[in-house]
Amino acid sequence: MTRAQFSAETSGGGAFVRQPNRFTGRVTPHSTSPEGGGPDDQGRWPLEAGRYRLIWCRACPWAHRAMIVRGLLGLDGVISLGTVDPIRDERGWRFTLDPDGFDPALGIGFLSEAYLATDPDYTGRVTVPALVDTLTGRVVTNDYPQLTLDLSTEWRRLHAPDAPDLYPVTLRPELDALMAEIHTDVNNGVYRCGFATSQQAYDEAYAALFARLDALSQRLAGQRYLMGDAITEADVRLFTTLVRFDVAYHGHFKCNRQKLTEMPVLWAYARDLFQTPGFGETVDFDHIKRHYYATHREINPTGVVPVGPDTSGWLTPHGRA
Repeated sequence: MTRAQFSAETSGGGAFVRQPNRFTGRVTPHSTSPEGGGPDDQGRWPLEAGRYRLIWCRACPWAHRAMIVRGLLGLDGVISLGTVDPIRDERGWRFTLDPDGFDPALGIGFLSEAYLATDPDYTGRVTVPALVDTLTGRVVTNDYPQLTLDLSTEWRRLHAPDAPDLYPVTLRPELDALMAEIHTDVNNGVYRCGFATSQQAYDEAYAALFARLDALSQRLAGQRYLMGDAITEADVRLFTTLVRFDVAYHGHFKCNRQKLTEMPVLWAYARDLFQTPGFGETVDFDHIKRHYYATHREINPTGVVPVGPDTSGWLTPHGRA
């Protein structure tokens, strides 16, 4: 068995088992805390414009989905944004992109400082996205799947007037089931391929990944988006994996049956989203490549970052309107 990128998240059989999310507080208008107060006895933080800060990395698909949802819903002026460096060292995510290396709102140099201010005994991997309270410096949540759903539901009164409904009530049962499949086989599936340390674990993840991509391709062959004619949360979640597929997952994570550009339906669908306001302008292929190839030294010991692939095709006509 080869050495694991994250040994604490690798099973005895060599499968990657992602750690649970440590912080699961929620910002909601139903909080019983007063304005400026902390979480109530149910872990609910008060809904306040300008109070919370979304910490993301341009390279990370989990954080990227929060960035896209924040923008689509018009919450840009409601939730401030902090961006960490794509290169994560042994101390975790760094604010080296900011002047003097400190986040201007939180005054910290590493996201781990906010984690430890919230839980001094935390020993797990520090992850993005993280929603941080600027009044106390504490992490409200790093529960990325719930965070974006809450942005659609709990933050509704602060949405832009023309904000889309990314999580329609009538579609939620089907949406939840679809997003669970996408998470297991695709969003996390590429990591299960890339971080596998046994042939069997890799083979199983690889088979599940491409079986799901084939099923999604069939689904999208007859409709523009995953749930029909309107973008939903499911499209955001699938997009952030697809946009990284050829630049990182195909080679770095050995997801190499085909490139995205060799899967006609998914390639057209991904370009359609990329060219939709709120999607393509949030993508940074340089940060994506530098993060994956320069950070995962157990997979890419040299740290050499590939020059390709050519990404100009993302702006070519998609034919799905």
